[in-house]
This record gives sequence, C-alpha cells and structure tokens, in this order.
Amino acid sequence: MKARLFKALATGVVLGLATASGASAATECIAPANPGGGWDFTCRQIGKILFEIGQVDEPVQVTNMAGGGGGLAFSYVVNERNDDENLIVAASQATATRLAQNAYGGMTSDQVRFVGAIGADPGVLVVAADSPLKSLKDMVEAVKADPGSITFAGGSAAGGFDHLKVLQVLKAGGFDDIRSVKYIGLDGGADAITQTIGGFTQVMTGDMSEIVGFLKSGDVRALAVLTEERVPGFEQIPTAREQGYDVVAVNWRGLYVPKGISDEAFQKWADRLANVAASEQWKEAMAANGLAPFTKVGGDFQEWVDGVIAATEELSREIGVIQ
Repeated sequence: MKARLFKALATGVVLGLATASGASAATECIAPANPGGGWDFTCRQIGKILFEIGQVDEPVQVTNMAGGGGGLAFSYVVNERNDDENLIVAASQATATRLAQNAYGGMTSDQVRFVGAIGADPGVLVVAADSPLKSLKDMVEAVKADPGSITFAGGSAAGGFDHLKVLQVLKAGGFDDIRSVKYIGLDGGADAITQTIGGFTQVMTGDMSEIVGFLKSGDVRALAVLTEERVPGFEQIPTAREQGYDVVAVNWRGLYVPKGISDEAFQKWADRLANVAASEQWKEAMAANGLAPFTKVGGDFQEWVDGVIAATEELSREIGVIQ
C-alpha cells in the first residue's frame, strides 16, 4: 500500500516537474525535503560548486520533493527517471537507515546507485565533564557489568541512527544483549546533551555539530568520535577505532543516481563528485557548516553503503524495529 501511494504521489509530481525537467538537459538535483534541511544543503552546495569548477555546463536545477522521509523522491526516481543521466539526488545516513528499516514501502537500496559522499557530520559519544567514565572502554565495561547502570540519550527515536551508534560500539566491544541497553530518544541533540549534563542520563550519542558549543564551554567530554581519523579542529578527541572498537558512524552527505544509467555515466558522476570534494569551495562549505572530510565515491562508496545498510538491518532486527 505504501509503495503504491509513493508511486501515485510521485506520478503527480511528474506533471508539475515535466516542463522543468524535460525541456532541458541541464543537471537536476532532487532534495527529498523542504528547503533549509541537510538534503537541500547538499543539493544547493554541490550543485553550485559543480558549475563553479566547470564540471557541468549549466547551473544545476534544485527541486525540493518532500514526502515520506525521502520515500517520495526515491519512488519517483525509480519509477519515472530510472535512466536519466542528468539526475542526481541528495542522500545521507538517514536514507540508508530508512532503506534498511523498510521505511520506503518495500523499495530497496539496489533500485538506485549510490555514487558518493564528500562530507559528514561525525558521530560522537559524550559524557558530562565530571563523569567517572573516562574512556570508551570504561563505558563499554560499565554496560557489560550492569546494563541498567548506563542510560544513553540521543536525538533520534529508538531504532534511529543515534541509538544504533551506541549499539554498534557495544557489539564491537563484545556485548550482545543489546535489547537490555537503556536508550531515551529525545527531541533533538540539544535535549539529549542537556539530560546528560544534568545527570539524568550518563552518555549522550549524537553528532559533532550538536556538541561543539558544549565542548568549548567545558560542560562535556567526548569519549570518542566515530570517524576513520580524528576530526580536524578536534584532534584531542580519539576515534573509536584507535580505542579498539572498529566502528565508523557518520551522517554522511552525498548523492545517489538512477540505477538505469550507464556505467560510464555513473563513473562520470563519481569523478565529478571527487572534483567537488577536492575544491577549495567545498572545503570552505564544510568548515562553515561543521562537516568533516569524508570522501568515498564510485564503486567504493556503493560497496560501503551496502555494508552499512546490511549492518543497520541486522541491528534493527535484533532490537525489534523490523521483523
């Protein structure tokens, strides 16, 4: 039913976009949300830079297509634009999580091709400044000893990305009873970090952009950043990997393209995105918006996303989010 609804809505959207998308070969970037959010930022910044550095011949047209947490745009691309080589679509970790949890009405990740990510909001785990937990190992061992002694707070609902970050770290540390983990989903990272500073929860799980001000004020300490390497400007925060927990969990910013395009067109978009990532304009955009370098393009990125979706699906089943 949900899949049919997405298709019907998407077909209606086609009528409204026919003139804009059919009359020109200019690149179109679909932001699967209203203006102002992360997907809109991805389309507008990447689109602007693509033109500025000569990767496309005309300015990139941005189309906002909100609905179904990205599901409406996904269905529209699959059903109506499957072979359009001039179409790119903004995506993020939220896209991968929703696909893994079957939030798009039975549609699956292999119905598009993920072409690249060129920046990310790093995942972090933080505690109050006076917390007895001094390292990621302290946190994991405390949960192992008594799962009820540690309550985690995050800005996503149970089963969302903030929750899953914690579960990934605990599983990497050898703790498998993940349904016993205490997690409270709040209305955004600010509420989650306030609860942790106040002592109502012991660990906040969120993104780097949510904690910068609290780090600078000294209200919190970061136990780990969930990136491959330490984040520029925050070199004092160790990664989970260097502490012995092989977890990378970032809210990446990137693109997917229609599945039906040629391999040559797919590689062309991968190369274009790599050129954007290397540009001074993109480095400035990342610095201004609190993003860390995270560049994976082409087949490497597709393989990485496939792994992320599989791991997310497995975790989601373990905690009962999906059957």
